[in-house]
Amino acid sequence: MAQFFRSNHSHNHAHRCLCMLVLLMSLASQSCHGLHSFGFDIHHRFSDPVKGILGNDEIPNKGTREYYVAMAHRDRIFRGRRLAGDSQTPLTFVPNNETYQIGDFGFLHFANVSVGTPPLSFLVALDTGSDLFWLPCNCTRCVRAIKFPTGQKIDFNIYDLKGSSTSQTVLCNSSLCEQQGQCSSSGGSCPYQVNYLSTNTSTTGFLLEDVLHLITNDDQTKDIEAQITFGCGQVQTGAFLDGAAPNGLFGLGMGNVSVPSILANRGLTSNSFSMCFGFDGLGRITFGDNSSLDQGKTPFNLRPLHPTYNITVTKIIVGGEVADLEFHAIFDSGTSFTYLNDPAYGQITQSFSSVVNLPRHSSSASEDLPFEYCYDLSSNQTVDVPINLTMKGGDNYFVMDPIVTVTGEGINLLCLGVLKSNNMNIIGREKLHDWLPYSL
Repeated sequence: MAQFFRSNHSHNHAHRCLCMLVLLMSLASQSCHGLHSFGFDIHHRFSDPVKGILGNDEIPNKGTREYYVAMAHRDRIFRGRRLAGDSQTPLTFVPNNETYQIGDFGFLHFANVSVGTPPLSFLVALDTGSDLFWLPCNCTRCVRAIKFPTGQKIDFNIYDLKGSSTSQTVLCNSSLCEQQGQCSSSGGSCPYQVNYLSTNTSTTGFLLEDVLHLITNDDQTKDIEAQITFGCGQVQTGAFLDGAAPNGLFGLGMGNVSVPSILANRGLTSNSFSMCFGFDGLGRITFGDNSSLDQGKTPFNLRPLHPTYNITVTKIIVGGEVADLEFHAIFDSGTSFTYLNDPAYGQITQSFSSVVNLPRHSSSASEDLPFEYCYDLSSNQTVDVPINLTMKGGDNYFVMDPIVTVTGEGINLLCLGVLKSNNMNIIGREKLHDWLPYSL
């Protein structure tokens, strides 16, 4: 199975977004003629629609030191086994002593999806790092409502197996049943359990089939009912009970049980999907998205046990400085920042420092900036340092906005928005603001 990452080289800033394109090559030999693309709108965790439902209106403003500290802290919690310094403690900032429970920040992107007959809506988190789509369903441990300090209460829909006329139980003899060893008989319902990177976070239940309602992109009035497999989440633990994904999780990984794989394998769409994110926090996910001719490509590095969107970088280009350096990295829309380990981190920071030509900022302990390489800017000063990555195969990925500007009381800083990792390399959401398509 060949897999590719695609990068669109367009620099039209009026339409800047992250676009992640995944190509499922299991259908590569089949004709895509006549297939449609379907999708639904997606929202960033801190966009107004999602904040109105999940709260956290008082998070730090983007661009402030507090915001970047909070997002880096969130990454360490959600990717704790991958990134250094896993800490579950709340953050308290001085001098105003604002306290933020980072566990409440949850996943970065959400979508409203409709499932079943009659259709029922769920606000699900999107996760490229896992495969299974699951919903709270006939649950004994799940989030049923959120109550705000103002007294306002928002109730969530809970999927009811008997409430949908199109619902079917997935049996243990199904090819999608990965825990057949836990079945008492081949005719019984297929159980599942998924453990996530966040500490003590899991979902347990059994698999179902029902219809997912999608809108065709070429005819916004046409509703398509796609038969998909998902998890009936009866018991949630850990971060799922603390607001991380209170109303379900939409896995977008490479496994056969993921919705993109199911849609492709059943011939409902061409073998791809994309996610596009705008700076206003709004975007769209499209299943069956066809790549444009100006998109570059590079093969994914497949690991059979748990395939991820892992690619190979062969060169780092900072300004005009070119460094030949081969390393692997995972693209993850669920991680806020980019994390590199040595030697990649050392190379990109060294090149950036030599090109930026500004006085290095001397950070005090009270600032607690997550970025190591920051520089003092004078008022109204702007600096542009382009960073490009050459992928295996020779195509370039143009990193959009590699520079972070941090403002606040007495500081105006330009920082390289890359953090050091003690483990794997992850290219995260904040560096993917233009076109970043993936393909499998």
